Amino acid sequence: MTTVGHGFLGALSTGHRERLLSFARARPFPVGTRIFDEDGPADRFWILRRGHVALDVHDPGRGTVVVETLGEGELLGWSWLFEPYRWHLGATARDLVEAYEFDAQQVRAAIKEDPAFGLAVTHCVASVAIGRRLRACRIRLLDLYRPPGGRAAPRGGETS
Repeated sequence: MTTVGHGFLGALSTGHRERLLSFARARPFPVGTRIFDEDGPADRFWILRRGHVALDVHDPGRGTVVVETLGEGELLGWSWLFEPYRWHLGATARDLVEAYEFDAQQVRAAIKEDPAFGLAVTHCVASVAIGRRLRACRIRLLDLYRPPGGRAAPRGGETS
């Protein structure tokens, strides 16, 4: 089970973490479950308690390509926070996943109602999820699309 000292929940103050968790419900996903598809409605999000979820993108020439795998403590989904509330990637459970599930509309209403809570959640989504996830996705795409025999992309998000 996820401890609140790390991951997305660990980045929130105790009060904001408790407020967010007041909207949570337990949600299991059996191995192989398609959690959401690219361009589907982003009407909920999850914080992973155990298990792994593969984030993927559809490439017409290659099919579905995994760009990152998320694990315990990580936020699954950030598109729920920003219009037009559509998923940018797809997600599939790699093994048995246990997660906290949140109704996006309910959390967005709480964000509007309490600006301090809203700033904290938005900051965590931006720093913990979006910033790190976009760097990881970029590196993975560079690896996928480098010419045969070309050198691999640097692992630290650095570019030359």
